[in-house]
Amino acid sequence: MTNDVAIIGVGIHPFGRFEKSAVEMGAEAIHGALADAGLEWQDIQFGFGGSYEVSNPDSVTRLVGLTGITFTNVFNACATSASAIQQTADTIRLGKYDIGIAVGLDKHPRGAFTDDPAKLALPQWYAENGQFVTTKFFGMKANKYLHDHNISEETLAKVAAKNFRNGALNPNAFRRKPISEEDIMASPVLNYPLRQFMFCAPDEGAAAVIMCRGDLAHQYTDKPVFVRASEIRTRRFGAYEVHATSAPLDADSSPTVYAAKAAYEAAGIGPEDVDVAQLQDTDAGAEVIHMAETGLCADGDQEKLLADGATEIGGSMPVNTDGGLIANGEPIGASGLRQMHELVRQLRGEAGERQVPGNPRVGLAQVYGAPGTASATILSL
Repeated sequence: MTNDVAIIGVGIHPFGRFEKSAVEMGAEAIHGALADAGLEWQDIQFGFGGSYEVSNPDSVTRLVGLTGITFTNVFNACATSASAIQQTADTIRLGKYDIGIAVGLDKHPRGAFTDDPAKLALPQWYAENGQFVTTKFFGMKANKYLHDHNISEETLAKVAAKNFRNGALNPNAFRRKPISEEDIMASPVLNYPLRQFMFCAPDEGAAAVIMCRGDLAHQYTDKPVFVRASEIRTRRFGAYEVHATSAPLDADSSPTVYAAKAAYEAAGIGPEDVDVAQLQDTDAGAEVIHMAETGLCADGDQEKLLADGATEIGGSMPVNTDGGLIANGEPIGASGLRQMHELVRQLRGEAGERQVPGNPRVGLAQVYGAPGTASATILSL
């Protein structure tokens, strides 16, 4: 029996603000994935689901069908969807089931990612004195990285402007209006060097991906996309970000570095083989940092790459072609599966105005879940 796992269906509920529950959005994403794969819910043998706001995302089954399937809920901060992806793929590789679904859904209130620190086993005074306002940690991290590698603040504006432009081409994005680099630089500084329009926003949405055994894929689609690797890693040393007022910021301490290296090894490829990438851009600085941490470039090369347009849709290293988090916002449970939706559309050649030219064959998705969990997933034809 083959050990390959193929994605045969993807579905997404638009990201933004809606008068419906997160579970309802999840059901719509599932129906979209089923339609894409030409399947019925009764064909799905198991599922993994993730959410930050919904304690039991398995309740989505009451809206799509109570078929008695195995369904496991997962949570790993911003790496929640990646956890659902990994577990779904690995369950199929183990041979227990032939076909399964990963679904992520969330509905966040307006504002920064402050919420209830008790959800991460933290005392309430973290929130009361501002220590759980994650944006300040993003600012500290970006500030040090820019200083260490001689990268200008204007490069952060280029990242955000690029993602807003891409989001304008994405009918499922939250923010669909381009914002110029000048306007981004003129927006209020929230956590230096990060300005208002350099951040994503918590919002609402859902996404789902159906996978099956690789040798069965052509029964369902003429364009299977294979999950070559899905790796999750945590820190090996140092304090976890967000949980402490200081943490090592050296690249070698980042779990993204470990996850990406493991994924490349498992897939048998290198970063030079990646045709299109989806990187965690909770803020513009994060995208810059993750470009290097995933091996797509060396530390400090980002300034020239951005200036030369390398990360644009038509560039040599397209990043966040759907607008990333900056344009889509981040419903935590759905974010990583949104990345899968975009990569599958790109590799199939179905991304419309956002389509990367030259028939891309390899896609990389990376997410970083505070306080210190990262994932790297590699897809290919």
